[in-house]
Amino acid sequence: MMDVLVIGAGIVGAACAQELASAGLSVGIVEKSEPAFGATAAGMGHILVLDDSEAQIRLTAYSRDLWHGLAPSYRTEFRTTGTLWVAANEQEMGAIEGRRDFYRKYGVDAEVVGQDQLYQLEPALAPGLAGGMRIPSDAVLYPPTATTELLDRAFRSGATYLRSEIKSIGAHLVELVNGETMETTHVVLAAGADATKLFPSLPIRKRKGHLAITDRLPRPLIRHQLIETGYLQSAHGSDDASVAFNLQPRSTGQLLIGSSRQFESSREVELPIVERMLAQAVSYVPALRDCLITRIWTGFRAATPDGLPLIGPHSGIPGLILATGHEGLGISTSLATAKLVRQHITGTKAEIDPAPYLPDRLFPAT
Repeated sequence: MMDVLVIGAGIVGAACAQELASAGLSVGIVEKSEPAFGATAAGMGHILVLDDSEAQIRLTAYSRDLWHGLAPSYRTEFRTTGTLWVAANEQEMGAIEGRRDFYRKYGVDAEVVGQDQLYQLEPALAPGLAGGMRIPSDAVLYPPTATTELLDRAFRSGATYLRSEIKSIGAHLVELVNGETMETTHVVLAAGADATKLFPSLPIRKRKGHLAITDRLPRPLIRHQLIETGYLQSAHGSDDASVAFNLQPRSTGQLLIGSSRQFESSREVELPIVERMLAQAVSYVPALRDCLITRIWTGFRAATPDGLPLIGPHSGIPGLILATGHEGLGISTSLATAKLVRQHITGTKAEIDPAPYLPDRLFPAT
């Protein structure tokens, strides 16, 4: 009998497995596909602090600090590119100082960037932009190899891996599709948007996103992760399909272009959405017009009504700990999620209050 069974081997599940195995618990990881197969493989790999709420900035800042602490011993790509939030006009620029002060309130380094400095930092930006805000310690990693690194660390601490699909989860047990039942003290459900297949009542909706990547460029076009300041409105907006400028420099010399969001959609690439997304990117960085797009793909984020993940006990099922609902921040917040999961299982104290992320805030026990 295992101490913990972690369901899902994306980056959140891998982080939880590594954290719990390193604490001396016996850990099994159950995954129906390859590691990092779902939203992790489809994500941008941006480790950023996001300021859309107090709970979000605490979680993302905590996790970013953990990533920086892990980076010196990390065997795969991790680069501190910084994030440059770009204000398109004076109206957007007018909110920048308030955002900077909010970051600083929580101990996050942030600086206002005027128009002249904006073009010194990123000459490829389109003329006429008003300025922005720079978050210098934000970083970029490659999610599949990051997940592999975390899993390798879990395995070195004794974790085991089982490739199987889950039929059901009950009190201190997991039933596999082959009929086998596995008993465990705790189950950690880290299955992302697929968590609703096991628990349809979870307040999670699949939110589709498109990404595109260019061919390798002969010389770097940008240095920072670039995001338009209207991104948060797009990320947490209405049910309508939306796009926002989000551009990431890769260590390969490629550029990763995002992003789009839409509910209740198929997995297929939708060219009208891609055209809108690319047009938005070109409006901020005109040189992208001459770049060759080599691949376009989609993925599904696990979105909750309030934009915060579900981390903590499911009060209706003894032993079940949820670690899902991160939407587009699973990669950024995976390490902090693992710390909170460890706190719920072992009683060790994390550095942030777990209350804002508890599942019971959004649905009653069943």
